[in-house]
Amino acid sequence: MSVASKYIAHEVENKWYEYWMENRYFHSEVDEREPYTIVIPPPNVTGVLHMGHMLNNTIQDVLIRRARLKGYNACWVPGTDHASIATEAKVVAKLKAEGIDKNDLSREEFLEHAWEWTHKHGGIILEQLKKLGASCDWERTKFTMDDEMSASVIKVFVDLYKKGKIYRGYRMVNWDPEARTTLSDEEVVYQERQGLLYYLKYKIEGSDDSLTIATTRPETILGDTAICINPNDERFSHLKGKRAIVPLCERSVPVIEDDYVDIEFGTGCLKVTPAHDENDKVLGDKHNLEVIDIFNDDATLNSFGMHYEGMDRFEARKKIVKELEEKGILVKTEDHVNKIGTSERTGAVIEPKLSDQWFLNMKELARPALDAVLNGEVNLVPDKFVNTYRHWMENVRDWNISRQLIWGQQIPAYFYGSGKEDYVVAETKEEALQMAIEKSGNSALTADSLSQDKDALDTWFSSWLWPISVFNGILEPDNKEINYYYPTNDLVTAPEILFFWVARMVMAGYEYRGEKPFNNVYLTGIVRDKQRRKMSKSLGNSPDPLGLIEAYGADGVRVGMLLSSPAGNDLMFEEDLCKQGSAFVNKIWNSFKLVKSWEVSEEKEQAESSRIAVQWYKAKFQRSLAEIEDHYKKYRISDALMATYKLVWDDYCSWFLEMVKPPFGEAMDLATFNAVTEILEDNLKILHPFVPFVSEEIWQTLKERTKEEALIVSAWPEPKNFEQSVIEEFSVASEVISGVRNIRKQKNISHKDQLELQVLNNENISATFDPVIKKMGNISSLTYVDQQVKGALSFRVKSNDYFIPVAGAVDVDAEKAKLEEELAYTRGFLNSVEKKLSNERFVNSAPPKVVEMEQQKKADAEAKLEAIEASLKALGV
Repeated sequence: MSVASKYIAHEVENKWYEYWMENRYFHSEVDEREPYTIVIPPPNVTGVLHMGHMLNNTIQDVLIRRARLKGYNACWVPGTDHASIATEAKVVAKLKAEGIDKNDLSREEFLEHAWEWTHKHGGIILEQLKKLGASCDWERTKFTMDDEMSASVIKVFVDLYKKGKIYRGYRMVNWDPEARTTLSDEEVVYQERQGLLYYLKYKIEGSDDSLTIATTRPETILGDTAICINPNDERFSHLKGKRAIVPLCERSVPVIEDDYVDIEFGTGCLKVTPAHDENDKVLGDKHNLEVIDIFNDDATLNSFGMHYEGMDRFEARKKIVKELEEKGILVKTEDHVNKIGTSERTGAVIEPKLSDQWFLNMKELARPALDAVLNGEVNLVPDKFVNTYRHWMENVRDWNISRQLIWGQQIPAYFYGSGKEDYVVAETKEEALQMAIEKSGNSALTADSLSQDKDALDTWFSSWLWPISVFNGILEPDNKEINYYYPTNDLVTAPEILFFWVARMVMAGYEYRGEKPFNNVYLTGIVRDKQRRKMSKSLGNSPDPLGLIEAYGADGVRVGMLLSSPAGNDLMFEEDLCKQGSAFVNKIWNSFKLVKSWEVSEEKEQAESSRIAVQWYKAKFQRSLAEIEDHYKKYRISDALMATYKLVWDDYCSWFLEMVKPPFGEAMDLATFNAVTEILEDNLKILHPFVPFVSEEIWQTLKERTKEEALIVSAWPEPKNFEQSVIEEFSVASEVISGVRNIRKQKNISHKDQLELQVLNNENISATFDPVIKKMGNISSLTYVDQQVKGALSFRVKSNDYFIPVAGAVDVDAEKAKLEEELAYTRGFLNSVEKKLSNERFVNSAPPKVVEMEQQKKADAEAKLEAIEASLKALGV
C-alpha cells in the first residue's frame, strides 16, 4: 500500500472506527476465554462530553484495548444515567419556555415530555465518546430507566423493605428549594461564606426585662417556639420558668433549660426553631415543643411569614432586618463566617426540612463493604483514599432514598387508608392489592382504592446496582452472563463519587451477589487549568473536547490527557499537551514513511552494524516491555505511556532507525528489513492502547491483513529473556557517537567528512558496537591505542579517552588557552563547593537535599577537571 505524505487524523479516525464497528471487534459474548470486564460510570443522559469524561474514558479505553491484545474476552459496558434532578430540571425549563407549568400536567403527561427530551438529547455523549476512540460494546448499551433496569431497582427496594432495611420516617432532611426535592447527606456541599451575626432583643412576658439572642438567620424567628438557656449559666437564672415574646409575630414561647446551649457562643441564649434546624428539632422533641414550618417548597415564606408571605427567603431576610432595625429590636450585627450547605446538583442553599421520607439503614450494609477495602479484596488506587473511605463507612448515616420528582423509578409503596401505617410495599399493583386486603382485613378494597407514592427513588439507588443490573443479575441472578462477567475487573471513576457510587456498589455487590463488584478502583484526579482551577463552563476555562480532537486528532488528545495524569492526582491541563501528543503521532507516522521508503535487496548481506542494532533494540524493547507491564500492574497509566513514548521516540526513531538506515541511494538487505518490520509491529502493539488510530493505520498499511489480523485483535508481545549487557554497551556507544558529533559541530567539520577514531580503552569496554560507532559517526577507522594521542581532538566517556586526529584543523595554542581557562574556572568552582561542604554548621543545618546537591556539584566538577586534563594531555601539553 502507498503511504500518505501527511497524516490526516480525522480521515484515518473515521475510517478505522467504522471498520472496527463493522467487524464487531468491540462486542463480547460468553466463551471459554477469561473475561476482562469494565462498566462505564454512566454519564447523565442529558450530558455532553467534558474534560473529566475525556480523561476517565481514555483510561478505560487504554485498559480495555490492552486486555483485548492480551487475549482476554474484553467487555466494556457503556450506558447512561437518567439523572433525576438534572433531567427533570431541563424538562421543566423546556415546558416553561413553551408556556406549560409542570403542575398542570398529570404524571403520565410529564413523563411523555421527559421521554421525548431523553430520546432527543440522550445518548449524545456516547456518540461523542466514539470520536475519542472508545471501544465500548455498544450493543450492550444500557440506560438506568430501561425496563429491565427499572424492574431491578423496584425488586431491590421491595427486598430491602421486607428485610427491614428500608423504612419510612418523619425526619429532618436536606431540602433543595430549586429542584424541590430532598437530597442525601452526600449530595450537600458545605461552603464557607461571609455572613452576619444578628443580635436581636426578645422581651420577657409580663415584665420590662429582655434578653438578647444572636442568630445568622433572622427570618427564622417567625418559626421560633422556645428560647433555651444553659441551666448552669448564672446570668440567666432569673429567666427560669418565664416566657419570652418572639419579635414581629408577638408569639409567647417558653424559656427552656438545656446544657446543649454553648455558654460561650453569641449571648449564651439560643432561639429554638424545630422546623428549620436539625439540632433545634432534637431540642424540640426533648422538650415537646411546637413545630412551625415557615417556608413553602420553593423557600418562599408561607402564611406564617405574615406580611412577608410569598417573598423569597433571602429577600425576606433583608426586609425583616430593616423592620427589626426600625423597631429597635436589632441591637447590632457582627461579621461571621458560616458553613452553608448547598445542593451538589443545583447549587441552591439547602433548607433543613421536616418531611416523611424513605430511608435505607446503612450500618449492616456498610460492614462487609468496609472489610472488603481494608483487607484488600477491593483495591483502591491510589491507596491514599482508603482512610477516607474507612472514615465515611465507619460514620455512615442512613440514606434518604426518596425524591420529590416524577422522572425516575416511582417508589413501589401503595397507600390504602388515612392511617400513618396504611400502606404496603410490592413490585406490582396487583400484588399490593392482595397485601392491602390481608393487612387491613378489608376485602372491599379495589385497585382504585390504592394510590402509589408519588415520589421517585434517588438516581444513585439505580446506579448502585449498575455492575449487577447491566448483566440482568437482579432479575435473573443465575444467568450465564452475570456468572461469567461478574465481578468486573477495573472501575475507573472520580474520587468525588467514592461514596455516592463506589461504596454503594460495593454494598450492593455483597448484599446481592455475596461478593465484590470489581477488583480494582482506579480513582482519577480532577482536570484543572494551569492556575489549578477546576475546569468548568462557568469559569470559561474548559476547552471543547471535540474541538481539541478536531485540532489535534483523537490520538494526540489521548496522549495529551495522559502525559501528566497520575492516579488520584489532579491533571494540570493545557493545550500544549495535546500539541505534544499530536507531535508524537506525527513522529510515529514519519518514521513509518521512512521505513516504507527503503528499497529492499534479497542479494545484499546484512551489515554487522545492522545485526547489532537489531540485537540491541530487541533487548531494549524487552526491558521496556517489562517496565510497561509493571506500570500497568500498578495502574500507573501515565508512566506506562511515558515508557512507551521514550522507547518509540528516543530508542526506535532517534537511534534504531538511524543505525539500520541504508546509505543514500543503496538498498536495505532483506534480513534487516524483516527485522525492522517485526520490531515495528511489536511497537504498534504496545502503542495501540494509547494511539489506536495511527497504530491501526500503520499496521494495515504495512502489509495486507485479513479482518482476523487487525491490530485491535492481534496479540500483545510475549516477554522474552534479553541481554542486559548489550543495553549497557550501547549506552556507552551512544555517548561515543554523541562525542564525535559534538566535535564535528564545535569544529565545524562536515558530517560527510570521514574521521579516524582512536581509543584508549581504560574501561576495557567491549568492541561489540564498534561497527555502529563507525557508521553513525562516519568513522573510516577505529583503532585501540595504549597511550594518549598528542595533537588530537579528544573527549572522554567514562574513563575512556577518544581521539580524533585532524591535521591542521586544530589551533593547539588557542585550544590550550581555552582549556586552561576552563580548568581554572572549574578549579575555583570546586574550591568554593569544598569550602561549603567542609563547613560543619552548613552540613548539619542545611536540608539533606541541599547538602546532597552540593555533593553532586563536587562530583561533577571533579569529573570535568579530569576530562579537561585528559584533553590537555591529548594536545601534548
